[in-house]
Amino acid sequence: MSLDRLLDDFEAGRITREQLKREMSGSAFIDVGCAKLDHHRAERTGGPEVVYCEGKSPDQVAVIFDRLLRANGRVLGTRAGREHFEAVSGLENARFDPVSRLITAGSSAVDLKGKVVVVSAGTSDTPVAEEAAGTAEFLGSFVVRHFDCGVAGIHRLFSVMGEINDASVIIAVAGMEGALPSVIGGLALPPIVAVPTSVGYGANFQGLAPLLTMMNSCAPGVGVVNIDNGFGAGYLAHKINMLALGGGQRTERA
Repeated sequence: MSLDRLLDDFEAGRITREQLKREMSGSAFIDVGCAKLDHHRAERTGGPEVVYCEGKSPDQVAVIFDRLLRANGRVLGTRAGREHFEAVSGLENARFDPVSRLITAGSSAVDLKGKVVVVSAGTSDTPVAEEAAGTAEFLGSFVVRHFDCGVAGIHRLFSVMGEINDASVIIAVAGMEGALPSVIGGLALPPIVAVPTSVGYGANFQGLAPLLTMMNSCAPGVGVVNIDNGFGAGYLAHKINMLALGGGQRTERA
């Protein structure tokens, strides 16, 4: 039973205060043995619990996906491998994208809203950029992709600035020295979520160089997530996009 329905029943006098407390404490999470699933997260924060697959066995991912699918109707898994997908492939509308390493299952009927633009510096940054784009789309944001627009050929970026400027938020993904978010920040109106990637030669230090570049950007309006954290960027961009549309997005469930 959803939190909204519980509160409605309490307000209408159909359940007592003690019954409400018991219901809420008993349904705060679902214990499946290998994990305690926070199935009310969407009602609190606007986005459901997402499964980080890396480090979990295929059997664990299968159990978690199955239970979250029954509770939420849709599930997203990140950093998944082919073996994880095979374990959940029998679930409703199960899909795997080997580039972003995202698994989705359940209802695909989502009304995409607003506009999130994902810009990547190079083709090698595509996996992280796709993780960001796929996450935002799963949560309900309309996403436009512009890949391979790095500063080494800055005319490629200039060619898409018109479409970038009418977004609610921009996700800028870059490795090497990580200059792309700063350049966009000096040209574009929307806020920017910068994502450093571990793409680059030795002095890139597995993404530390672009992380420091982005954190030290002199362009205002740039926020930075962790190295290779496309999921975190997509989630944050979606929340900014929803707020730009006039409010958060909370999920209503039976």
